[in-house]
Amino acid sequence: MFSKLHCPGRLVAGASAGSKPVLARSVGSLPPRQAQVSDVGKTINRTSVTSFFQHLPRISSQLPAKDEEYKLPTPFRDGFRSESAVGAHPVASAIPRNRDEFWRKVPVWQDVSVTDFLSYRWSISNTVQGTAKLLRFLQAVVPDLVPLDRSRTQMQTREEFIKDVLDGVTAATMAIRMTPYVLSRVNWEDPRHDPIVRQFLPMKSLMIPDHPKLALDSLHETADSPVKGLVHRYPDKALFLPTSVCPTYCMFCTRSYAVGADTDTVTKASLKPTRKRWEEAFAYIESQPGLHDIVVSGGDSYYLQPEQLRLIGERLISMPNIKRFRFASKGLAVAPSRVLDESDGWVNALIDMSNKAKKAGKSMALHTHFNHPNEISWISRDASQKLFEAGVMVRNQAVLLRGVNDDFETMSTLIRDLADNHIFPYYIYQCDMVERVEHLRTPLQTILDLEAKMRGSIAGFMMPSFVVDLPGGGGKRLACSFHSYDRETGVSKYTAPAVTGRDKENKVYEYYDPISSLQGDGEPKI
Repeated sequence: MFSKLHCPGRLVAGASAGSKPVLARSVGSLPPRQAQVSDVGKTINRTSVTSFFQHLPRISSQLPAKDEEYKLPTPFRDGFRSESAVGAHPVASAIPRNRDEFWRKVPVWQDVSVTDFLSYRWSISNTVQGTAKLLRFLQAVVPDLVPLDRSRTQMQTREEFIKDVLDGVTAATMAIRMTPYVLSRVNWEDPRHDPIVRQFLPMKSLMIPDHPKLALDSLHETADSPVKGLVHRYPDKALFLPTSVCPTYCMFCTRSYAVGADTDTVTKASLKPTRKRWEEAFAYIESQPGLHDIVVSGGDSYYLQPEQLRLIGERLISMPNIKRFRFASKGLAVAPSRVLDESDGWVNALIDMSNKAKKAGKSMALHTHFNHPNEISWISRDASQKLFEAGVMVRNQAVLLRGVNDDFETMSTLIRDLADNHIFPYYIYQCDMVERVEHLRTPLQTILDLEAKMRGSIAGFMMPSFVVDLPGGGGKRLACSFHSYDRETGVSKYTAPAVTGRDKENKVYEYYDPISSLQGDGEPKI
């Protein structure tokens, strides 16, 4: 039978009208100090772009081989200027007192000072990357016995847990890289059920067979790219991918076909930050008068050097057709100390671009990616406050993940915590149909029920849009805007009238629930 659910005029098969839905912090600023500044905000043309790239260190244009550590260029070598030569903004000059030094609970960092932990350079040098470093880290922090189920009636040994993770790494599509901040937010007494571990550390025992309809590049980004690293799907918006490196790699990355180092299962179509590729993208953007909005992602904008971020920002500001642009970065969620670190110039470049955009009558925003309240600490709150005081618009895009944030209490807490920290909850995404993460996907019904229960519980302007990024390149649609949804087959159907390229006009797009969630089928263990 069909019955109305959530959106007027939308019908769901196999659901009844009475279906039961699935089930603030204060912010302070640190004492500011005005650092030395110099004006580097000059108009950048193609000649200066060429000159800039001639001085780029080779290492920033190459991805690491499997298990090889990525060497981040610093402003103190390879032709980059020292931080004293880069524009700066008020930053924290004193270490805050009476703050929880939570990282000391991790045995390998029990003697790390606040000063060191807040250093972005220290964070980079202590990032856990590759299987060898991961093995050493897990051997040092995982207890002798690990709960196998949530009720703690069954246990597994440390060796069994570590083997499960390493087997998962072998099967996964994403390489391993986790910052000290992320690793310090984990409950290592029960890592198997920790919401942060579930996002970044694959466990082979949790994986279930992929849905037969999914694909590595499920959103058809490559097919929608007129030039490499530039996805143009919507009439007035494009996605620019200047790099394919991130500070931390998510298991469920929709761009697993390109992002990060090669794995045992995927040879990546890497997007190296080369002058030729960037110039082709800029030239295409300038040639499209209907383009007004650019998302700069990757990879992650956190892995752009300050000079690169300025270059991209100033180039976009100089284009008459571009009215808005955003830098997408998970950095605020996985390495927030960079925003507070006086010796690093990334945030100063971001603030400068925000101010220059405003003076030009345009807007710049930072889009970040928190998925669980446990990712938020006093460090991320202070970093968010700094951006707020500097006038930088910050929005969040979360992904709905099974066993992480697919219940009302967790998701509503996340949204309120973000709002309290001046981060606008922008999107909640249905998890994309990508390989090796079927155990993290939820049926569409979950996101529909969450939205229905949450609507009215928080101010409307802080209520995110619950969306599905349609497989096949249909773009984002409100989850509740389906034309039909059959709970028995798990198939929901959508149209995207505004997306017409590549013979997409009048195309019907389908999203598929996990087979394990269909009626009469068993659920995978979590």
